[in-house]
Amino acid sequence: MAIAAAEPSAARRLFAERNFMLSLGSRLLNVFVIAMQTVSIGWMIYEITGDAMDLGFVGLSQFAPMLLFFLPAGWVADRFDRRLVLAGCYLIEAIGGLILYVLMSFHISVIWPVFLTLTIFGTARAFTQPASQALIPNLVPRDIYPTAVAWNTAAGKLAGIVGPASGGLLFAAIGPHVFLVTGLLFLLPAIMTFAMRIRLRIPSKGLNGLSSVLAGFDYIWKKPIVLGAISLDLFAVIFAGLPAMLPIFAHDILDVGAEGLGFMRAAPAVGAALMAIPLTQMATMRRSGTILFISVAIYGTSILTFGFSTWFPLSLAALAILGASDMVSVYIRQTLVYIRTPDEMRGRVSSVNSVSVNASNELGDFRAGMMAAWVGAVPAVVVGGIVTLTVCALWAKFFPDLRRADRLDE
Repeated sequence: MAIAAAEPSAARRLFAERNFMLSLGSRLLNVFVIAMQTVSIGWMIYEITGDAMDLGFVGLSQFAPMLLFFLPAGWVADRFDRRLVLAGCYLIEAIGGLILYVLMSFHISVIWPVFLTLTIFGTARAFTQPASQALIPNLVPRDIYPTAVAWNTAAGKLAGIVGPASGGLLFAAIGPHVFLVTGLLFLLPAIMTFAMRIRLRIPSKGLNGLSSVLAGFDYIWKKPIVLGAISLDLFAVIFAGLPAMLPIFAHDILDVGAEGLGFMRAAPAVGAALMAIPLTQMATMRRSGTILFISVAIYGTSILTFGFSTWFPLSLAALAILGASDMVSVYIRQTLVYIRTPDEMRGRVSSVNSVSVNASNELGDFRAGMMAAWVGAVPAVVVGGIVTLTVCALWAKFFPDLRRADRLDE
């Protein structure tokens, strides 16, 4: 009697996809180098000016182009070869890194050229995000796409843990020469993307005019599952706003100093990375909508726990659980959104999703900071947790299709 061969696991099949592995490696390297550069540029700017407000402009100069260009970026990702768009953006990042090295080598006393260079980075990243997210479904079979999302997200989390520490250590060792290193490292993702053996010819029909550029909004509005998934993240994160409060908790409430703050900033990424391990091994997920809302509820409960905690180990545990629950939420939302979006629309939907994520983080920190200045840090965090749980309950009622979503690969 013939014995049937065992079905290869989703992870093994994924690792056999050469184009996806190149995409995964390029994403890992790009996020890693961006994290290295961000830490170094922040330290260098503060050394030059000593003004904390300039650190805010570091973030603003990179976020503003994303907000300005997210609609044309989505159109470009749907109109042109996504692989070439990505490679071109990585090359622009490499050029920007080398410009930063030249500026820092001359020990400049004015910093507007640095902010101008960072806007170039922000513009490149505005076009990178929708092209990168829309590309992944083109690289793997549909049934293992959820596994690809898990690995792609895990790579970003891992780079987010290792990158900042590596940037700090390298800057301490070689000073401004770190920008030469990052500029050269940005070339590697470009080379890996060029090495993909794929040519994407996205149908150009209907991709002209303003209505085409805005088609991503129209599509999202008409798809309750997609609208619910994107808006759930937007409002939950806006009312969370926890990262901005961590220095206050470290200094005034938990009294753990700068070292404790470092552990607190790392805890969500560690929790997310640990949760990514089982997600990458999972063949599929059932009752994904229910699990999504449970993960957001755990996210809100973790915020509440952190807000009330005066014991450092409990605060760290709450942050780690927060990161783990967010990992599950991201995994489900990205899979639901992109697997239910036609290929010719993925770039424009991705651009709306990307600016939603970035805006919610920025607005969430602003909301928490303003409220903390008014009523204090603890009430600001606690209210954020309560509103996050309220949003979760309301969205479960208003978006029943999202709540009833089952298999991620359907």
